[in-house]
This record gives sequence, C-alpha cells and structure tokens, in this order.
Amino acid sequence: MELIPAPRAVEEPTGPGVPLGPGTTLWAAAGTERTERWLRATLGAALNLPLRPGPPDARDGVRLLLDDALAPEAYRLTARAGDGVEIRGGGPAGVFWGAQTLRQLLGADAFRRAPLCPAAALSVPAGAVEDAPRFRWRGLLLDVARHFMPKEGVLRYLDLMAAHKLNVLHLHLTDDQGWRIEIRRYPKLTEIASWRSRTKFGHRASPLWDEKPHGGYYTQDDIREIVAYAAERHISVVPEIDVPGHSQAAIAAYPELGNTDVVDTAALSVWDTWGISSNVLAPTDTTLRFYEGVFEEVLELFPADAAEFSAFVHVGGDECRKEQWTESVTAKTRIADLGLTDEDALQSWFIGHFDAWLAARGRRLIGWDEILEGGLAPGAAVASWRGYAGGVAAARAGHDVVMCPEQYVYLDHRQAPGDDEPVPIGFVRTLEDVYRFEPVPAGLTEEEARHVLGTQANVWTEVLEDSARVDYQAFPRLAAFAEVAWSPLPAPADRDYADFERRMSAHYRRLDALGVAYRPPTGPRPWQRRPGVPGRPIEGPPPSR
Repeated sequence: MELIPAPRAVEEPTGPGVPLGPGTTLWAAAGTERTERWLRATLGAALNLPLRPGPPDARDGVRLLLDDALAPEAYRLTARAGDGVEIRGGGPAGVFWGAQTLRQLLGADAFRRAPLCPAAALSVPAGAVEDAPRFRWRGLLLDVARHFMPKEGVLRYLDLMAAHKLNVLHLHLTDDQGWRIEIRRYPKLTEIASWRSRTKFGHRASPLWDEKPHGGYYTQDDIREIVAYAAERHISVVPEIDVPGHSQAAIAAYPELGNTDVVDTAALSVWDTWGISSNVLAPTDTTLRFYEGVFEEVLELFPADAAEFSAFVHVGGDECRKEQWTESVTAKTRIADLGLTDEDALQSWFIGHFDAWLAARGRRLIGWDEILEGGLAPGAAVASWRGYAGGVAAARAGHDVVMCPEQYVYLDHRQAPGDDEPVPIGFVRTLEDVYRFEPVPAGLTEEEARHVLGTQANVWTEVLEDSARVDYQAFPRLAAFAEVAWSPLPAPADRDYADFERRMSAHYRRLDALGVAYRPPTGPRPWQRRPGVPGRPIEGPPPSR
C-alpha cells in the first residue's frame, strides 16, 4: 500500500478486494456526519459513487462508526469481500483520517473533481490499516499578508492539508506589507492597509519592482466560511495578528498607532518591500484599546469550539525593532512608569497584556519564540522558529511548544542548489532533508518532551507571488513533512527515505489529479523558473540547533 503519511500497521491485501459501484451504500453512525458528507461530496463526485444510505450489514457497503477503545484521532480501516469497508475512529477526526486513507487506496482518480468515465471498475484492496498520529499539532502556516491568497486558494489548501492529515492552518493575516481581515470598527484597515501601490520582485536587494497595486482581504463572512470549511475537515484555523512589530500597514491606516513623537506616521504607506520595518506600534493605551477591539472581532470570527486548537490566537511578537522606542519620550515614560528595565522588557509587557486579555476570555496566546524574553503566563504557548533553542527553553519552563525551526521547515527556502531554482532563498532544504527533520529537540526529559504539541511547516510569501509559486515551494516537501508529523518514524538517520520515494511515485499522480504545481524530482519546469530575479541563497549546511 503506497500510503502517505505512512500508517502504523498494515495488513497487506489478501484475496479479492471490496468492489465499489453505483449500488454501494454508506452507513454512518452518530458522530460521523462530517465524514459522511465529505465522502459523498468528494469521493462520490470523483468516482461517480452515489453512496446512498443503507443498512450497516449491507453486502460490500461502507460503514463509519466510533470506537472509544481507540485514541481520538486513531482509526482502523478494514476491507473484506462480502463484508465491505469499515472505518472505526476513536473520535470524529479519526473516522475522517480513515476516509483520507480510503481515498488513497482507490487510486489517483479519487483525487479528481469529476469521474473520468461513467462507470470505472473500483475495488478497495482487502486488508486492514491501523493508524494514529504521533503529534496532535500538525500544522501549515500560510503567509497571506505579503502576497494575498484569495479565499478559494485558502479553501483549496485546506483540502490539500486534509489529504495529508494535517490539522492546523496558521493564517498569517497581518504584516508590514498588508492587512487581510475585515475589522468592522476600523474600516481603514481594509480601505488603506489591505493594499500597497507596488511590490518588490525578488529579495529586498533586488532592483526589480512589480509596479501594479497588490492587495485583498477576507470579509468577515469569508473568514467564517474558511473556519467552517476547515472544521468540516477537522482542521483548526489559528489567526495571527502581529504585534508590536510587523505593523506598518496598520500604522499607515491609523497613524496614531505609531510612534508619533519620533516619526511622521501620517506620511507612512503600506510597505512595498521586504525585511523588518522599524515602524512598530507605540506602547500607549490608545494602541492597547485599538488592538483589544481588533481581537474582540477576531475571537467572534474564530470561535474556540470550532476544532481542537481553535482556542489559540497567535500574536506574532517577533522581530520587533526597538529604535523608535529608544528615541520615544512616550516609550521611555512608559518604561519608567511600569518600573521596567529597558525596551526589551517593554515588549514583554506588551505581549503580557494580551496574554492576560486573551486568557480572561478563555483563549490561549501563542507567539514566536521572542515572546519568551521577559517571561510568559503559564497558559501561553511558543512557536519555536529560530532553531530548537526557543522550544527547549519553553518546554523546560513548562510551556507548550510548536516546533517550526527556520532551517528545517521554512518551505520558502530553496529546494536545490541549482541556478534554475526560482528566487532562491535561504538554505538548501531538499525533500530528503525535510523527511529527516525531527521535531522533538534532543536533551528534553520525557516530561519536558510532552510539552511539544507538534510541529508546523511555514510558507512565507515574500517571493511567492501567486498560488503556483506557493505550490512549487510547498510540494512535494509538505508530503514529507506530513509524514514526519503523523508517522512514528525512527531516528532521522534511520528513516527509510528510499521507501518514501517509492511511495511518492504514486503520490505524484495524486498531486497531478489535484492540480498541484509541485517541483518535479528532476527540477523545475521551464515556466517554474524565475531567471534573473535575485534571491538570497545561504551557502553551506544550516545550523543544527
């Protein structure tokens, strides 16, 4: 069975499989309704299977049911001729992941949106698959702030995530270069902050510009649709509203949010280049009240009960430049009034304010590992991006951790050293490199390691101008990452990469059916290259910690 991610145990096919056709019925026990809907709408549409309701004992029918002897996301899929196909899940999510495995067993055509012929002969191989994930948090970050991804693109990526058993979409909604979510009490965030007049093409040192305006945002109903679509697929959507850095777009819309005693914030526009802007939020009550208003609407749009990790709200907290605070009388006065030591402590106070604010509303703050500086409230979690060190420090301090170290799982980094890689950024991270990534840092005790909720691959879009570029950078490496996040793999050096490559030969056909513009194993296709567009390649192996 050429399954990705690899399951825990497989009983290889023996004897005839289970035939599926127009007369195949589907019986769904209470609690499995989401998977029932998905099977009819997706698998049924792809393979011309009506999957009409039928009794649980129908010959060669499909059955969905819950089994509390299994862990919540675990499943057992069995196929026996005459007995049919049964998917048992420890919870509704487990049943859904079992249905994803069933789809893979039915071949690449099961990943299309309509049947290739009216009555293809279908059969589920006889046997059994027993499976459960290694990590609870199996995430993907999509940066829709630098280059906007329209709603349909986000929904498509939720389907791609579900196909790979990923269950957390981290949506990076705000940055210096754009604000992507409608906040009704602050309309200028979409009138002004959601678009920029032009865009740097390539790395920030590039002399090239795309001179047309770029922008877009999600209406509140768009966000509700995205969250609901994700929940149907047992995926949590974690919104990121970046504070106090990466905020020039918001300041351009509302200049009072910036350090007005240092710079003329009314003259600022949404940033049109890349890097880290020095225009950060002012540490004032005006700023706090403004963002409390933002978060009030965000909490309504991202309800805490939508999926397992939907109580989390990401506040960024990374790369906050302090030059303006150092020069600001307002910031210095705030530091003195609070009895703080310096500007770093001021940032910690800023994050701590929203930590307490969110906790009071039953939500959990998560931020990049810089938020550790100055201390965190017990319920806050850390996304460790600057290597492993932040994750180690957080876990040892009793905080939950999501591991997403830049040098391993930033998928905007280049995939090969060749000159034809489009806009080469960062270290070379091949498909095999990602497959050998280990999320749990070395040196943690068993108790500390339990704080590692899981792992996440990040797709930053400074040099990814459209969905085809996102596809190219994400795939096929996201398939390798999904196996790392799901499967109980051995130590990195002992992983059977040759077997993964063998299974990928079948998986490429699935990605073709899904229309994914992945990087072929032989290198980029001519139209995937970006000749003459400067990047920022880093030579040599990445740091190990």
